[in-house]
Amino acid sequence: MLHGLWSPGSGLKLWVDGHDGAGTDDPRDPVSAVLHRKFRHRVNVAMPPVPGGPLQSEYAAVALAPPDAVDLLLRFKADDQRIAGDLHFLVHVARGIDRWVRAGRVVPALTRAEGSWWPRWQLSVGERQRAWIGELVVAMPPVQRAVGSPRATIEDITNELTDPIVRRVLGDSHPVVQTPLWQAVLSGDAFDDVSVRAAEGLAEWGSTFTAGEPDLVLRLIEPELDDNSDPDDDALWRLHVCLRPEGEAPERVRLHRADPKRIQLGSRKLEEAIKAYPRFRDVPRDEDSLDLLLPTPVVMDLVGHGAIVLRERGITLLLPRAWNVVSPSLRVRVTSAASPIVAENRTVGMDQLLEYDWELALGDKVLTAEEMTRLVDAKSDLVQLRGEWVQADKDVLARAARFVSQRHSSGDRAIVDLIKDLIADDLKDLPVEEVKATGWASALLDQSVAPRQVAVPSTVNATLRPYQRRGLDWLAYMSALGLGAVLADDMGLGKTLQLLALLAHEKSKTATLLVCPMSVVGNWQREAARFVPSLRVYVHHGSDRATGAELEQAVRESDLVITTYALMTRDVAALKDLDWRRVVLDEAQHIKNAKTSQARAARSIPADHRVALTGTPVENRLDELRSILDFANRGVLGSEQMFRKRFVVPIEREKDQLAVSRLRAVTSPFVLRRVKTDPSVIADLPEKLEMTVRANLSEEQAALYRAVVDEMMAQIKGTEGMKRKGAVLSALTKLKQVCNHPAHFLRDGSPVMRRGQHRSGKLGLVEDIVESVTADDEKVLLFTQFREFGELVVPYLADRFTTEVPFLHGGVSKAGRDAMVEAFQGADGPPIMVLSLKAGGTGLNLTAANHVVHLDRWWNPAVENQATDRVFRIGQRKNVQVRKMVCVGTLEERIDTMIASKSELAELAVGTGENWVTEMSVEQLDELLRLGDDAVGE
Repeated sequence: MLHGLWSPGSGLKLWVDGHDGAGTDDPRDPVSAVLHRKFRHRVNVAMPPVPGGPLQSEYAAVALAPPDAVDLLLRFKADDQRIAGDLHFLVHVARGIDRWVRAGRVVPALTRAEGSWWPRWQLSVGERQRAWIGELVVAMPPVQRAVGSPRATIEDITNELTDPIVRRVLGDSHPVVQTPLWQAVLSGDAFDDVSVRAAEGLAEWGSTFTAGEPDLVLRLIEPELDDNSDPDDDALWRLHVCLRPEGEAPERVRLHRADPKRIQLGSRKLEEAIKAYPRFRDVPRDEDSLDLLLPTPVVMDLVGHGAIVLRERGITLLLPRAWNVVSPSLRVRVTSAASPIVAENRTVGMDQLLEYDWELALGDKVLTAEEMTRLVDAKSDLVQLRGEWVQADKDVLARAARFVSQRHSSGDRAIVDLIKDLIADDLKDLPVEEVKATGWASALLDQSVAPRQVAVPSTVNATLRPYQRRGLDWLAYMSALGLGAVLADDMGLGKTLQLLALLAHEKSKTATLLVCPMSVVGNWQREAARFVPSLRVYVHHGSDRATGAELEQAVRESDLVITTYALMTRDVAALKDLDWRRVVLDEAQHIKNAKTSQARAARSIPADHRVALTGTPVENRLDELRSILDFANRGVLGSEQMFRKRFVVPIEREKDQLAVSRLRAVTSPFVLRRVKTDPSVIADLPEKLEMTVRANLSEEQAALYRAVVDEMMAQIKGTEGMKRKGAVLSALTKLKQVCNHPAHFLRDGSPVMRRGQHRSGKLGLVEDIVESVTADDEKVLLFTQFREFGELVVPYLADRFTTEVPFLHGGVSKAGRDAMVEAFQGADGPPIMVLSLKAGGTGLNLTAANHVVHLDRWWNPAVENQATDRVFRIGQRKNVQVRKMVCVGTLEERIDTMIASKSELAELAVGTGENWVTEMSVEQLDELLRLGDDAVGE
């Protein structure tokens, strides 16, 4: 007779009464397969008590690990008379586990052993599984029961046999999976890429899988109150404790009329809910059921916080049908006349008059004055409103109600008053969800309303696209109101044409002053001559520029006066004394720092109207947006200190979305922005393909890179303040130079190549790119932030491709820039052009090229996008390819990763350039700057 015993920690042991250890010749039969083995182990078996007899006997035994035990136990037939009752019991357990596995009642888990995490399948424990385990405990043979606790033994058997049975059932039919963890679960291999927290999370998830059990459902019942009364802290809400079998309705668990097993199950599940949400422990209970009686404060916390915890544990919370959790919001109703009105003794612009009313809403319900009063006086956050239960923060509600009541309309008020209200401190935590207007103010305050369309003058030699027509209409509308405008279209969408069309439309007798970077003065001249040839243009530039009466006469005889930021600052005293219809700032990000002399000069020049043109209203900080808007409409966003308090700190540091919505509500009337991805725009442009091209360092570059990092780490050891920051910033620059080329870093005049081999892996790849571009008879722009690198690359490329390679940088004169651009744009012009990022990244139209290569990465994606937009703009007819060069395993590759995570900067920037690197710890710097193992090519 073959016997079996399960020993926790040792597995299955088999022995035969009187067996001497010899095997048989038939290994196909399971009993014969056991007898065929060597009986190398010993097993002590507790014997039934016999008067005068031994209490236990020792036998030679075969020991089987769980996978082998499964293979054997599942081969026995239920009626096999050659096996004893103790082994029959273990066969019954194994077959039961096999049935649960095939029914899908298993979950994966991670266990720690031998220094690694091991994925294992476990039996999910539901009510049916518990009942099955209870039956096994009762049916356990005396021999097995003598080993230890019957329940602990059964749990050990199921824990050890479930995993090999699952793998036996799955066989080789594994589904195709992608995640490494799931692959490890299926294969059973060790998996070390996991944390203790993740393992605990997987175990917690598995514990919620109670297949076959009724679900616990908690149903909140509102208290019985008088009409129009609200619950106070003493009111009790009944929480029904229900069980819901699959496919059935939830049913309360009553203590005196339910099946004892149902009461036991409900009590156990309620205890699990109490563990998840401990505030249930201290509330009163119903005497006739498992129901809980909740005070109003507990109800508030349950709905606001407890529901989330319970949901994570698989427990459903049902609220009363007429229940809403809402947040208060504000709305503005603006009434204005058909035409703008300005009060006596007031100027145009921000003093235009209108009427407006603030409204307070809960959800989609606008509150009456009586309702606001009742809600403010309520003792709790939970009130009845128009037959529904409404939950809202009573403190926020009170503040909102005070805000609305204090600003009740009292006749005509100026636009500036409305703007001040929108940025008031009282609006903190209160979103302004809707601004509706009638009359002349509708197009200003409601983005869905288009301004009145104006006719495009016949003097404009261009067909404006639909979005450009809207831009002209909007500029004309803002000009008529005397309100400053920020036209913030993406680079290349035709801001120049829209502004020139505005000048042609107005036909003002007073000139417009346009301030722009030196690099685009010629572009404005050419575009004006091309699109509005009747426009009288005067360029105020050069050492022999007009002054005094000569300048005054030149301005009187002109429609458009163009000057640079540098000359505006230098000649601000003279420019302030002249009459201007408007002042326009092109590339207005040049005044992003409000404290600079050119920002102060721009604000000081008086004009009837102000316009800022920029493709990047925010490059790095929100302060930049304030500076540009402060030029367009002085004081619209308050003082610098107030703006930082109400917007900069909440948005940049705390990512406060309510502050974002407030800022948009304030700025949207004065900013018109369209991006190339807008449906109305994208049809006008070809596709743009951006890619990161990774180059390996040469051995020379790698050695220099390590030397720079080692030198910096030695310098900053033990240092603080400016000395430490200086060392870090210097190292950043040096590392970028090393990535470009050893000769760029060494500045020793050494050749680009050595013994016919490239000394820079990056430049070798650039050469391949340029070769493929020129072979297709196309053109390419190469951008670098380093002028000295451009001076290194230009002669090499000119010699390599036997062509002129123009290099546009800050030292090129205006005439030289214009000549370069004109030559490159020509059909017979050079196919390659190198530009410094600072001098050539804005204002230029270089659509003859359809390839852009960024030779070195900059921290600010907006700056790189501006450079790319020299090519990807209106007038481009080919698909544009943008390649961004990075060296593998270096600072450049990590900058590329960071830039990808900061892509939202152009909308509401939070970055601060590269200075933040200087604040890193030594360990963080080492991680950022160290050279990766894969940096050097083979």
